[in-house]
Parts: sequence; C-alpha cells; structure tokens
Amino acid sequence: MVSPQPTAVVKITVPMSEIPRAQKESRAKIEEALPKLDAGTSGYGCTLWRPPVMDKLYMEPGFIVTRGFKPAGEVVASELPGGRAAHYLMRGPYDGLPDAWKMLLGWVEQRNLKPAGINWEIYGDDHPDPSRLKTQLYVLLK
Repeated sequence: MVSPQPTAVVKITVPMSEIPRAQKESRAKIEEALPKLDAGTSGYGCTLWRPPVMDKLYMEPGFIVTRGFKPAGEVVASELPGGRAAHYLMRGPYDGLPDAWKMLLGWVEQRNLKPAGINWEIYGDDHPDPSRLKTQLYVLLK
C-alpha cells in the first residue's frame, strides 16, 4: 500500500519519441515556478503516466511537494495516487527504465494482478555516477 503524495506537475501528452525533450522542458517550467508557489518544500522528481494510446503518452512530470497550491501557468497541483501498488527499485542509469518497466509489468501480469492504468516513477538523489542512481517504479493495482 502506498499513500497519496501531492505533486507540482505539467500535464502533457506527447509522442513516445518526444518523451526526453518533453520531460526536460516540463521540469524547467516547474523549477522556475516552484519558488513562487505556496507548495511547501520540493521533494524528489517524479513522473506519473498512463499506458500509451496510438504512440502517445499522457504524463505528469514534476516534483513531490508538501501541499496543494494554486496553478501557475502550466504548473498545476496533482498527486501520486494511494492504494495497492506493485513496486520495483531500479538501480542504475535512466536508459534502463524501459527494461525495468517491462520486468515490473511482466511480474504484474504473471501474477494475474490487474493494473489500474496509472504508473509512476520517483527519482532518487542525483548522483554523478549513473550506476548509483535509484528510481522507484510503481504500478497502481485495481
């Protein structure tokens, strides 16, 4: 079981090929807006996403915050959901994310668990050595 966590995000739908660019641009907007928001302290980076539809991905790149706030342009309050979730801790560079997601989603399928269609990542502390990065992956379950 996981608890809901408030987030400051930009809500976007992008072609799969544009995810890295969209993530970078969205995070820059959020980092610029965060000091002006009444969102409390900023925590780890995160991205909530739903399964792709016609090669486009709905996602909410952002940061975990301590409370909701009024929107500032494209930066809006949202939350990582609470409830029953499958979880995997990936260690290593971000280019390992596709394989980590395949593994976690395969694990869910093998156990006949039902995904709710909401998934997210929480990024650990930045580290100069990519092999020491930690990313938590979650699949919300029905």
